[in-house]
Amino acid sequence: MPYERAQSPVLNPFLEDAARRRPAVNPFAPEINPLAPTAGAGSGPEADLPAGADLLAAPDLFAPIADNPFAPPPRRVERPGAGAPRKLGLLGRGLGVFGSYARVLLLDDRPAAYCQFGPLSAYPRALRLRDLYPQLPASPLPAVITCIATTAEARRRGHALALVDDACRELSRRGFAAVETYPEAGARVDATSAAFPGFWERAGFAMVVADARFPVMRREL
Repeated sequence: MPYERAQSPVLNPFLEDAARRRPAVNPFAPEINPLAPTAGAGSGPEADLPAGADLLAAPDLFAPIADNPFAPPPRRVERPGAGAPRKLGLLGRGLGVFGSYARVLLLDDRPAAYCQFGPLSAYPRALRLRDLYPQLPASPLPAVITCIATTAEARRRGHALALVDDACRELSRRGFAAVETYPEAGARVDATSAAFPGFWERAGFAMVVADARFPVMRREL
């Protein structure tokens, strides 16, 4: 008979000392992970649901949002009362999100000039007027200045220009890239709160739509 050499079994070098090795440590195991749920408390998203809740039901998109511990706390602002004017109520509704919508310049602790501004979404009339001009850039949307006014005794002293410049710097700080305004050409001095094209040019704005009645003035921030 031919000689047959006995063959030794092939050893797996990765399993050769398996019996002598300790199992790998699982850092997510309950006994090691301090954030793991305690025994009997349940785990997964279902653990936060009340008993009998339908797991397949659509989420309530209008449910109150839980406080985010990583986000700044929401602003606590006083809202206008039930009898307040509608416009004041609309502005107050966004106060906690956008911040102040106006600047007042004081001289000797008395109001001398007033400037109102904000996002387009706060002023439906500005939105409708802007829709008339498709040539205006659609992105990013600008902020708008809707009102600039001074008292009679404070006029022609540069207060309105200073207040507009302050409002533009504040809007830039809030992240806006441009601001627009829509003056009414040909209106009487005391019949408009949006000033005139010449005023806005002195304030650093350029006419981007030369409409005969409602031109559009724009300032890049």
